[in-house]
Amino acid sequence: MKVLLGLGGTAESTRALSETVERGRAMGDELVIAVLEKPDSPRSSEEMATEAETVVSDAGLDAEIRRLAGDPGPALVDLAEREGFDQVVIGGGTETPMGKIRLGSITEFVLLNASMTVKLVR
Repeated sequence: MKVLLGLGGTAESTRALSETVERGRAMGDELVIAVLEKPDSPRSSEEMATEAETVVSDAGLDAEIRRLAGDPGPALVDLAEREGFDQVVIGGGTETPMGKIRLGSITEFVLLNASMTVKLVR
């Protein structure tokens, strides 16, 4: 399967990275990791790119790591559409005290606009 992982600077993105790399190694997925520009994130795009390189290398997986500029949601959906990915994986969503999921703007954009399967890792 051709999988695109959108990687921001959040804990949810780090979990999505670990899960997606592990699945890619086990299933032989073709994986592209898109590091998103999110200035308000706890971790910079440089830190996330370095972490992605480490996780991919440690897993012995051959994955391409790219940096996406511009508005993260539209940039990720555009890349997925242009290159024919089967699935987009994103980390996101927090749980409210009442047990409902709260989505950030990037997550919501990708879920509502991608024409392929979107996997949300929380």
